[in-house]
Amino acid sequence: MKTFVSFFLMSDFSITELQPEDKAWPKLLSEIPDPPKKLYCRGNLELLQSECFGIVGSRKYTSYGQEATQSIVGSLIDVGFTIVSGLALGIDGIAHQTTVEFGGKTIAVLGSGIDDKTIYPSNHIRLATEILKKDGLIISEYPAGFRATEWTFPQRNRIISGLSRGILVVEADQSSGALITAQYALEQNRDVFAIPGSIFSAKSIGPNSLIRNGAKLVASARDIINEYGYDQESFNKKQQTATNDPTENKILELLNDGTAMSVDRIVELSDIQVPKAMATLSILEITGRIKNLGNGKYRRK
Repeated sequence: MKTFVSFFLMSDFSITELQPEDKAWPKLLSEIPDPPKKLYCRGNLELLQSECFGIVGSRKYTSYGQEATQSIVGSLIDVGFTIVSGLALGIDGIAHQTTVEFGGKTIAVLGSGIDDKTIYPSNHIRLATEILKKDGLIISEYPAGFRATEWTFPQRNRIISGLSRGILVVEADQSSGALITAQYALEQNRDVFAIPGSIFSAKSIGPNSLIRNGAKLVASARDIINEYGYDQESFNKKQQTATNDPTENKILELLNDGTAMSVDRIVELSDIQVPKAMATLSILEITGRIKNLGNGKYRRK
């Protein structure tokens, strides 16, 4: 295992080179037909040994795809999954960003080098930095200085599925790279899940086709969580238990769907005065019922 130091925007995070014989090498990745010979990593290497789940989808997404991704990611990280995706624009970026905002762990698999100068897409350099600062991980089979090409993205997709117990396709048209990831998952004996969509939407062609051919339909995160034997019922009961304070219950009800909400929005919808709302939010955070995401936003844990 070799370590190199980057001296650019994310210079606090060195690049580590892993080989299959290293202890940190992910075991699942060694099982796939064409494993990478090396991995270049920045961030929390322990995530390579964690329970991973891949989420992929179209670069051009709909509001339906965005909401579905945010909702499902929130529940998956609550039961301990590490979210794996490709740092691409669209659904990939939403999956990473939601994980970071909700306090979960995520692995971004790139089709380029992971040094600051060649991270692709370059307009996700800020998201890459957030991932690292929140104890996440960025990996690639390509060395520093390697610039992404058209063929490196399908190649990296096999690593996304290879790291994961299963993958979820949120939205994908007929030519989407997400379908390549699904195909790799099938070849690697991984579970394939898909979110059904409107028959009138081009973005639903891919998921609907996968479901027709045997992929597991996902109507909520419960469909994924139950597949792997997590005690979702106990988790749900814990989340839904009311308190003895009506103000606390009003705020918890607003946050019940798992989405993040600003203090201003909470005050607006609850009709609670700002001082009372702030005091109640503090109590709920201290007692572990909600999480402060920063920037004045909260969500249920």
